[in-house]
Amino acid sequence: MTIYFYKAWQPYGCFSNFSPHGIQIQGTYWSTVEHYYQAQKFVGSIDAVIIPLIHAAQTPEEAAALGRCTTRQLRSDWNVVKTEVMREAVLKKFVTHGEIREILLSTGNQILVENSPIDYFWGCGADKTGQNYLGNILMSVRAEIRQLVPLTAIPDKYLSDKYTKY
Repeated sequence: MTIYFYKAWQPYGCFSNFSPHGIQIQGTYWSTVEHYYQAQKFVGSIDAVIIPLIHAAQTPEEAAALGRCTTRQLRSDWNVVKTEVMREAVLKKFVTHGEIREILLSTGNQILVENSPIDYFWGCGADKTGQNYLGNILMSVRAEIRQLVPLTAIPDKYLSDKYTKY
């Protein structure tokens, strides 16, 4: 089975980068993964002055709008590092917040897909042919959390067969 998610207020909305689950990375607290991700686009660039504005944005939508401004200069290595930046933030989110970690683990081995009608990189796009990088990161984070958390702390119903063999 496949689980589709998109908006933070929909089922599985905690998988969205807009969900209200803050993270702390390198000593700085970010209101959402979206805030952190958008700010990282400008680290070391001539437009790094936008980072405090993104950090202070009242909503993830506002942070996204600031980060997507096409007149600003992105960091030179952004296309190389953006998926790792996202993975670090998503992992931090699910390690930090136990209640959503349980939701992620409860998905078992189901395929997770960001059902964005416009994003063909992070999501599946309108015609479901997108690369679904966010969904793939979530599935990778789910597998990593299973390795990090002592198996005795995870209810059996969340474990796949490969983790319950002796």
